[in-house]
Amino acid sequence: MTTATQKIESDVVLIGAGIMSATLGLLLKELQPDLKIEIFERLDIAAAESSDAWNNAGTGHAAFCELNYTPELEDGSIDTKKAVKISESFEVSRQFWAYLVEKGLLQNPESFIKSVPHMSFVWGDENVAYLKKRFEALQQYHLFKAMEYSEDTEQIKKWAPLVMENRKSKDKIAATSMKYGTDVNFGALTRSMFKYLESLDGVTMHFSHEVKNLRRYEDGSWRVKVKDLASGDKKRVRTPFVFIGAGGGSLLLLEKANIPEGEGFGGFPVSGQWLKCTNPEVIKKHGAKVYGKASVGAPPMSVPHIDTRMIDGEKALLFGPYAGFSTKFLKNGSYFDLIKSIELDNIKPMISAGVNNIPLTKYLIEQVFQSSNDRMKALKEYVPSAKKEDWVLENAGQRVQVIKKDKDGHGILEFGTEVVTAKDGSLAVLLGASPGASTAVSIMIDLVNRCFAKQMKSEAWEMKMKEIIPSYGQSLNENTAFCDEIRSRTSKILKLDTQVPA
Repeated sequence: MTTATQKIESDVVLIGAGIMSATLGLLLKELQPDLKIEIFERLDIAAAESSDAWNNAGTGHAAFCELNYTPELEDGSIDTKKAVKISESFEVSRQFWAYLVEKGLLQNPESFIKSVPHMSFVWGDENVAYLKKRFEALQQYHLFKAMEYSEDTEQIKKWAPLVMENRKSKDKIAATSMKYGTDVNFGALTRSMFKYLESLDGVTMHFSHEVKNLRRYEDGSWRVKVKDLASGDKKRVRTPFVFIGAGGGSLLLLEKANIPEGEGFGGFPVSGQWLKCTNPEVIKKHGAKVYGKASVGAPPMSVPHIDTRMIDGEKALLFGPYAGFSTKFLKNGSYFDLIKSIELDNIKPMISAGVNNIPLTKYLIEQVFQSSNDRMKALKEYVPSAKKEDWVLENAGQRVQVIKKDKDGHGILEFGTEVVTAKDGSLAVLLGASPGASTAVSIMIDLVNRCFAKQMKSEAWEMKMKEIIPSYGQSLNENTAFCDEIRSRTSKILKLDTQVPA
């Protein structure tokens, strides 16, 4: 007996129950409360893939400590453009979360955000020289004015005692510290946002539902075919707008949508692992996010860090991530994902990207074959006193780095996030990884401006956006007094220890 297909009409369809869909859904409902939104998630819980606390490669990215956002150029200068953009974007995220808390839409900000200093730590003359140049380059921007730099052992010991404990190397060391940093549990935040969204009229969440196909009608609207994995029932949704925020699964759905703007895109999957500390005494000694320099050939998401996090109300300490290779596009995906993603329009870009990134491939192979002793050796560079019995291996999430086609048809491996939109704005797809979650609000605001351009020109939408994001349309980095005002206000609302940086 065949089950009849349920037909649904909706204004918006969100695919994937991660931080991106939660952010977009809330933004749209605040801008236009009468919107009807259908949300489909393949798993039985929200934020179980990239947005989950243990799967997320970094928390609260604000470019204070992540050295890969400030590369050294051939002339020896430091490129600060990406760092400034990410830092401003994170301030936008803080404003959005503060708005939700202030309006009572989110409860207990302590459950998802905490004050945790952000540090960079390096050793060796060359790396120390780089860090000093980086510090000096960032000092020209107000967003980074509160950053401190030191080569003094005693000062660094105060900032990160665990990192300095039993350190006997004669190498020169240096560190920067930003007390204004935060730790964000994006899993907890995402689930809280969806809890509120589900309470609203016109919003329906469907867990254990997999999107099987997408097809565009002649009028520009979309038919989304969905299967209920629990019952086997089918749904067919007609909607004028689809957002695909399915993490590593987004590429395969983009290919099914078959829009010209999506041609040539490929994906390179990278897996990860953490060493998680199990000794409460060791966990107690550390209270910062300390990032170092990535190995040659390593993807940016594999920048090593000894990281304090708050997970489910408890302080946690982890080190990593150790990168690896898997043909899965999702942690709960299929080993056939990579093969299924290869099509005629992306074969050339994917092959050329592979050929041009031999050091990355070599690095990933070496990481896959690491022994527990190799992992401990890497940890001891950051925690010299580390003992093997205090650490266990934990699997992190799966990332899919974007491969884009250049004008010659060759593939370029991208290490950021990429939003692909249909020309008419009826479909948008988020691809890529870092900094991802931390800049979700800025990414979704850009998406709304592209896909809801007509509505965004209305006075009602523009005024509401400025209420949600007080700095909307302005540069915080260029308006120092306004920047301090915004930082102080969001810190107070989000109950953060650190107020405006001195």
